[in-house]
Amino acid sequence: MPAEYPDAPPIEPHAAAPVRRALAKLVAARHVVALTGAGMSTDSGIPDYRGPNAVPRTQMTFQQFTASEQARQRYWARSYVGFAKFRRADPNRGHIALARLQTYRFVDAVITQNVDQLHEDAGSAPVVDLHGRISEVVCLDCGTVSSREFLQSRLTAVNPGFLEQYDGAAAPDADADIEDTDSFRTQPCLICGGVLKPNVVLFGENVAKQKVEHCRQLVESAAALLVLGSSLHVQSGLRFVRWAAKASIPIAIVNRGATRGDDFAGIRIEGGCSETLAALVDDLEDIDT
Repeated sequence: MPAEYPDAPPIEPHAAAPVRRALAKLVAARHVVALTGAGMSTDSGIPDYRGPNAVPRTQMTFQQFTASEQARQRYWARSYVGFAKFRRADPNRGHIALARLQTYRFVDAVITQNVDQLHEDAGSAPVVDLHGRISEVVCLDCGTVSSREFLQSRLTAVNPGFLEQYDGAAAPDADADIEDTDSFRTQPCLICGGVLKPNVVLFGENVAKQKVEHCRQLVESAAALLVLGSSLHVQSGLRFVRWAAKASIPIAIVNRGATRGDDFAGIRIEGGCSETLAALVDDLEDIDT
């Protein structure tokens, strides 16, 4: 059962004033852990997968990626174009507001399902990148981790003019809408000649157990869990909400659209992360902590 909030009114859309006050009081008690999803970065120009304005996509699975060179060729061609746009994204006011909440010690840690590193760019610390970082590449054969920027330059060298042909929109994992990828040339690991993969958790791949356990400890030692911009559609995020609920830790959710965790939330705000977090920072200034 969700935790009870005596001061929280029935949920209203667009963060009505009483709901805002309830959220501010919850965060003012400090020791909050934030769990963020793709909706956190939409105002930075990075579209999400499941929001109201999301374009339906079929994401490549880890099993497909490892099964054939043709699949990897398709993945890297689309990611090559998407990453060129993706890396130009800047933190939005939601990222900045959340970083301020950490600086002021209202929020102890951020666990993010995003791979864009915009939390770190905004000044948040500590941040746990649950699904990895798109700025890194890992070799599936020898395990060497290297720079995505360096791979990008290698791909440019062997695919002259390819980038200029397309203007595909980037998805949360730097994917781009490109169908003709047959001419694209991939690159092997420079250490062992093995297969390179983005250092992110693809669909069908598991998050490392040590990372999951670390996040579980963060959540279960928190005074509250604040979910921001996640539909909680995948188990990797939903399980933290379930753990918090089992431990009777209050849960607040801010998202555009329904989430799989709504039944566990004592506070639910239907709205964007940027405006909600910016308002939260203002509201906390009016609370005597």
